[in-house]
Amino acid sequence: MPKSRSVLRGMSMNMAEGDTLISVDYEIFGKVQGVFFRKYTQAEGKKLGLVGWVQNTDQGTVQGQLQGPISEVRHMQEWLETRGSPKSHIDRANFRNEKVIVKLDYSDFQIVK
Repeated sequence: MPKSRSVLRGMSMNMAEGDTLISVDYEIFGKVQGVFFRKYTQAEGKKLGLVGWVQNTDQGTVQGQLQGPISEVRHMQEWLETRGSPKSHIDRANFRNEKVIVKLDYSDFQIVK
């Protein structure tokens, strides 16, 4: 029985909690420019129904903002930290300024030039 209890603990998020909208800023470090990282990030964000933006920085990183239901944002955070585009190599991902929001600030997921 302890095994099933730990599984339940991991899945304790109720539906209302999963529907809470959050916003989080991110910056991804590693080989993330020149490898279609922004394009793949936009596609993954749209697939998950998220809104926000992504752009390259002068420091060789990729930064942006995610907004949407907490469960989908968590999924995207994991993707940004571990997957990225096929030719990228992610050293680390920083997430900051996470907050609950009442409504989305964007209508789409944009690549900012």
